[in-house]
Amino acid sequence: MGAPPPAGDLFSSLQTVLSEDVLRTQVSRANALPNENEIWHISLVIPAGIASVSAALLLLHLVLRSKAVKALRAIVFTSKAAPVEDTSPEFTIAADEAEPPHVGGHVESVGGPVIFIFRCARLLCCLALLTLSMLTVIIPNVDKAHSGPFTSCRGLDLSLCGVYAYATLLSLVSVLARQQSSKLACRHLVTVLFSTWAVYVYRDIWPLATFTLSPLDAGEGWMFWTKFAILSMAGVVIPLIMPRQYIPLDPKDQKQPSPEQTASLLSLAFYVYVNPLIMKAYRTSHLKLDELPPVADHDMAKPLIQKSFPHLDPFKMKKDRHLFLGILIVFWKEWFILSLMLVIRVLTQLASPIGMNKLLAYLETGGEGAVVRPWIWILWLFLGPVVGSLAFQRYVFVGTRMTRQAQAILTSLIFDHSLRIRVKVEDNRPSSTYAGSSATATPDTTSVVESTEGGSADGENESEESTIGASTLSANSSAKAKQKAKADNKRKPVFPPPAGQKSKNLVGRLNNLVTVDIDKITNAREWIALVVMVPLQTGLSIWFLYTVLGWSSFVGLAVMLALFPAPGYITSLTQKVQREKMKKTDARVQAVTDTMSVARMIKLFGWESRMSEQIAQKRTEELVLQKRYQILNLSVSVANYVIPLVTLLATLFTYTIIMKQELSASKLFSSISVFDILRRSLGMTLGFVPLCIQGNVSLERVQDFLRNTELLDQFTSLKEGDAAVARSEAPLGVIGIREAAFTWANESDGSLTPGSQRRKFILRIEDDLIFERGQVTLIVGPTGSGKTSILMALLGEMHYIPSGPNSFVVLPRGEGVAYAAQESWVQNETIRDNILFGSPYDEERYNKVIMQCALQRDLSLFDAGDQTEVGEKGLTLSGGQKARVTLARAIYSPAEILLLDDVLAALDVHTAKWIVDKCLKGDLVRGRTVILVTHNVAVAGPIADFVVSLDTDGRIASQGSLDLALAKNAKLLKEVREEEEEVEKAEQETDEADLDASVPQNTSGKLVVQEEIAVGHVGWTAFNMYIKALGGSYPLLFWVWCIGGIFTTNAMIAIQIWFLGYWAAQYEDHDPNEVHVGFYLGLYSAMLLLLTFSFATSWIVWVIGGLRASAQIHRKLISSILGTTLRWLDKTPVSRIITRCTQDMDALDSQLTRSAFWMIDGFLDICIRYFSVVAFSPVFSVPGAVIAGLGGWCGQMYLKAQLCVKREMSNAKAPVIAHFGAAIAGLTSIRAYGAQEAFRQESMNRVNNLTRAAVPFYDLTRWVTIRLDVLGGIFASSLAAYLVYVANIQASNIGFSLNMAVGFSGLILMWIRNVNELEVNANSLERVEQYLEIEHEPKSSPDGVPPAYWPASGELKVEKLSARYSLDGPCVLHEVSFEVKSGERIGIVGRTGSGKSSLTLALLRAIITEGKVYYDGLPTDAINLDALRTNITIIPQVPELLSGTLRQNLDPFGQYDDTVLNDALRAAGLFSLQSQDDEGRITLDSEIASGGSNLSVGQRQILALARTIVRQSKILILDEATSAIDYATDAVIQQSLRSELGKNVTLLIVAHRLQTIMDADKIMVLDAGRIAEFDKPSELLKNPQGLLHALVEESGEKDALYEMVKDVSS
Repeated sequence: MGAPPPAGDLFSSLQTVLSEDVLRTQVSRANALPNENEIWHISLVIPAGIASVSAALLLLHLVLRSKAVKALRAIVFTSKAAPVEDTSPEFTIAADEAEPPHVGGHVESVGGPVIFIFRCARLLCCLALLTLSMLTVIIPNVDKAHSGPFTSCRGLDLSLCGVYAYATLLSLVSVLARQQSSKLACRHLVTVLFSTWAVYVYRDIWPLATFTLSPLDAGEGWMFWTKFAILSMAGVVIPLIMPRQYIPLDPKDQKQPSPEQTASLLSLAFYVYVNPLIMKAYRTSHLKLDELPPVADHDMAKPLIQKSFPHLDPFKMKKDRHLFLGILIVFWKEWFILSLMLVIRVLTQLASPIGMNKLLAYLETGGEGAVVRPWIWILWLFLGPVVGSLAFQRYVFVGTRMTRQAQAILTSLIFDHSLRIRVKVEDNRPSSTYAGSSATATPDTTSVVESTEGGSADGENESEESTIGASTLSANSSAKAKQKAKADNKRKPVFPPPAGQKSKNLVGRLNNLVTVDIDKITNAREWIALVVMVPLQTGLSIWFLYTVLGWSSFVGLAVMLALFPAPGYITSLTQKVQREKMKKTDARVQAVTDTMSVARMIKLFGWESRMSEQIAQKRTEELVLQKRYQILNLSVSVANYVIPLVTLLATLFTYTIIMKQELSASKLFSSISVFDILRRSLGMTLGFVPLCIQGNVSLERVQDFLRNTELLDQFTSLKEGDAAVARSEAPLGVIGIREAAFTWANESDGSLTPGSQRRKFILRIEDDLIFERGQVTLIVGPTGSGKTSILMALLGEMHYIPSGPNSFVVLPRGEGVAYAAQESWVQNETIRDNILFGSPYDEERYNKVIMQCALQRDLSLFDAGDQTEVGEKGLTLSGGQKARVTLARAIYSPAEILLLDDVLAALDVHTAKWIVDKCLKGDLVRGRTVILVTHNVAVAGPIADFVVSLDTDGRIASQGSLDLALAKNAKLLKEVREEEEEVEKAEQETDEADLDASVPQNTSGKLVVQEEIAVGHVGWTAFNMYIKALGGSYPLLFWVWCIGGIFTTNAMIAIQIWFLGYWAAQYEDHDPNEVHVGFYLGLYSAMLLLLTFSFATSWIVWVIGGLRASAQIHRKLISSILGTTLRWLDKTPVSRIITRCTQDMDALDSQLTRSAFWMIDGFLDICIRYFSVVAFSPVFSVPGAVIAGLGGWCGQMYLKAQLCVKREMSNAKAPVIAHFGAAIAGLTSIRAYGAQEAFRQESMNRVNNLTRAAVPFYDLTRWVTIRLDVLGGIFASSLAAYLVYVANIQASNIGFSLNMAVGFSGLILMWIRNVNELEVNANSLERVEQYLEIEHEPKSSPDGVPPAYWPASGELKVEKLSARYSLDGPCVLHEVSFEVKSGERIGIVGRTGSGKSSLTLALLRAIITEGKVYYDGLPTDAINLDALRTNITIIPQVPELLSGTLRQNLDPFGQYDDTVLNDALRAAGLFSLQSQDDEGRITLDSEIASGGSNLSVGQRQILALARTIVRQSKILILDEATSAIDYATDAVIQQSLRSELGKNVTLLIVAHRLQTIMDADKIMVLDAGRIAEFDKPSELLKNPQGLLHALVEESGEKDALYEMVKDVSS
């Protein structure tokens, strides 16, 4: 190997080359060569040619913009085109130039003072160039080398003068002209100057990098280099650093530009414009959304929609095309840029291997035969990766921006189309028994509405933009929200439908489209990499390898292709295990969800430890599969490690053993890099193909939704181009239907709305159905008769089928329509915003609405009153509250026509009567047309002016009075009588709520308790907990094994690379025949095995430790939550608890374990590479540390800013999805109110907010990647320069050092990202740790275990019992003392707030108590809580049940056989309410939904009573149900309580009706937390001043009550 040239020689040789005499000599020699390429000499003609073409194009442009040509075009083309021409930018500029503004205005018009100064500077540069070029022509002594046999020297000089004169003119125009003309001149100017500069680089700079060429123009001396410097400034530097001018998309709506829109080209390339955001985030703790840069106008939703909908929206496309083709057209520029960037990326990826190959080859041969100087390859090692990084980051930049835009466009597209679809009723019950009343509300606007006042008014309403409509999805809605029983309480349980049916849900399907499917479509943008990058990269890699290693490279490629299916096969096994694991995870999550949903019941029953064991068992089953899944993942990782090494081994074996070739460092190290590129290319194919397949499936789903979904009638006619179904003229102002039928689907249309089950129900109006103006009309009928369908028909939501020429359906929209859906629909806004719904705020009217809709008391319960956020799907409101807010929205609106769909169904009797008396009879409704669908005929009947009765076949049974309707419909009459009984029973309640209460004034309306957010980095306590759990019983052994194995793995990778270089060096130091190839191959193979073993064992040990830690933390978490207080459970949303147990634990299971492992791995890899470089180049210890330090500093700034922006992006993303989901759930309501445009605008605003956070989030990653790539390039190239020109070491060692250095910066970035991911996942760890430190109840102890015989009786003694809900809260019980003998039946009464519920909780020690309670002689505060609560049973007013079978509810822990359980059900009275022949009868195997939601309240109380009988508790506390239970069920429960409980069972009944407790042994009357009275009923009634006496006197049936007491006494 030749000795490398010393640094001094380098500089002296460069100085010699650039000396004037040598240059003159070399130029003359070059001219003397007869075969010199003539293009090399006459290349200065190129700038003149480009300037000529530019001038011609400008002239043509001016001609086309002239007035004469415009006039000619106006004559030739249609008049429609003229306005388009007039609005063009050039036309505007021409008009502007007619009246020049003042100087300040002109400076602003060209972009501001900074841009103006840059343009002036460029003008000066052009003048200087023109002057110098003229001097070149004039001065006769300048030695010129650019003349040739075909061109004269003067001619070329004059052409250059012309070029610079033209450039000066363009520069002058760019300074003096107005906006568009100046911009056009700038483009031409940059093109001319840059092309001239490029020619000079080709002629005079490139020769300096070679051994064979010399600069052609150096003979001009200082004048040339001055010209070149000025040209570089004008043609390169100024265009790169000059800010760009911001020109708004819409001049009439100018917005604050984004920094990206005004950044210079250099700033854009290196993301310098992100610096202010980075620094601001670095200096503050958190950035809010409004502190982020504004959204660029081309990224805003409205311009994107205007740009894309003509190519994507089926209603706006001129030509029908597939969605994919439309996306290609919309983003054609982006696709072109992506392709170009990928090509550049592929070419620059080969820069490092080529540079390393050429540099090492130069060192190996001592420069013999070299053409290019070595510093070029050193520079190549820097520029190649940097340019590649710039190209790739631009690819990612454009790709992510396109992704964000595509998501906004597709979300808006799906949302817009959703406003046109027909919302159909989904029916999970047999169609024969269910037809239409609890159908979903679905209104639309003008589609069905035919104008009665002439065509014009309603014609406007029928336009797409102003379509009115709204929807309410509600299959089975009545089963969900009712707090009162009515006929539903006697229905058979409706068990959940199969999973397949559940998935057919419209809201769910559409939500999937805008979340899962859109994400998959945008992720599939990588198809462009499969089409462009993979073939080009693979082809170039194979070509390079073949050039370097010959045909042995094909052997390596064949081995790689042969081994590549192995990871794929293992991945398929991994997916199978993943599916099995997900089933176990689902089971565990379901168990956790069910448990947390009824956590209050579990605590009151003392089941905490047993439920913890059940969950732990499911958790163990899940972690077994998780372990298998992780080990299979390990196999994939090992395969990815081993395949390239085995490939290299096979290639070297073929090259050295079979081909008998000598190995060299230049061949070896460059081949290693290219094999790695080839491996990544093949891996990219395997990774991207599934993404593209998934994206295609999702694209087809969206395409199907846009093309094949059934639309409302009006849109169907628009789409098909047909006229709407003809309707006859209806009388002016009429509301009604004549001779028509309506169905939920257009049977002649093959389309189906997603999620709909085709209903065969038909609403038939065989005559006239006219609703009188200004009157209240009731629509009544039995369940399933089609009451809701009449409203839907009026609103246009059903398919209209005329029965004759005189048919019509009319709902005038001019005076407004308001609609209250049966399934209450609210938005995730404040209560006030839900009521106003876009209407202006009128305080007097608003307060009246609040009072009349009985919302005053509800608002008084919220700290923030009407500023309380209702939450997603109204989670903070009960069913009744949501119903009243929905009603209030309709009442507050100015609409003259009110359509109210069963608004009383979700209300108790008292509230329903209030609504009827105060609201529907009130002044706000008076004079308005009200059409009320109702089951509550007894309550609403008195206000009816007109009653329409429907039969079960969807036909009108009667029209007229209520008596007529009842006379003609026996089923309806039966329902009305049952309802009258319920009303009568409700009037007996002793503690009705105060519906007229003051509304608090508060500004804070956030939900429940603000979730705990730790500021800054994750605390050490959380990490310490995890680290201890990882180590288990042998922490030292665990950490030594794991870290030792990871270190060994990375060390062996580095040693392998060095060893290959050492092997190659043997061919330089020894005769090739003396090199023992077998020895080196064997040793290399042994290293490969050791590497695989160390990596696999360390990973397995780490995974086992991670799963151990996860299991331990999960067990602690469940125990902590179940061991907390009821007060903590009450103030903490269940969803938040479930998130800790599911989402956060999932992060601990996999993501935290993985990110921690790779963080340690990356750190050790960086250290090994750093010390490997320092070992051969000790002087680079400081530069390497500086590079690493700068990289770490950049990474820290990036992490700080990214965390802020990511949090805001997450916060901005949820409202987009929530708004879409809420809108889809309320389609009928939105269309009914005509609020589509408002919802479109709100959707765009939320999308813009998301874009504002998403754009800087992606830009931040580009910012840090570019900087670390530049740092890495500097490190590698400076190391190469040192090794080549200073150090005197072997080429193999140089190759090893460069190999270590090239990946150094990339590892830093990867490590920083791993640290970031670790910190993000550790947030879950910290959130879990917070729930380990919550308040807890006293834990069980051996001293608290009661004797085995206890309790032998139900005797209860209470002494001075006081209670409060928190340590600093007020007392709710005040020194209560009483005694109850075993077997006594005690009634507890009192008005609301008297302390009845508090007393029951105090007896169970569920709240903070003082005083003594003795149960069967033992003080309860000395007994473990689980022992106490398992021996007292409480039945709440609405009992909670576990999801699962009825058997699991009665006996959750399998302690009893079926005989005992059936006996308990019989004793509780269940079998007396159902016969053996009932198809839906409840048995032990019946499925119970979570919380018992598929059972009536009465059925739940019977099952709770049966559970009590099974438990055989000596004390039973019953919170009696109110009017929610029908008489039959109530009678069965009361009979069971009196006869089926043991003689020694003490019964405490919290009574709401005096009738149920007047036969009790004693009655306790509570008042303000104190016992006001406690004695036998007969004794208490003797006191005329007593509270019980007053309650009885107030009752509507006091005579019956006195008679009951008399019977008991006798």
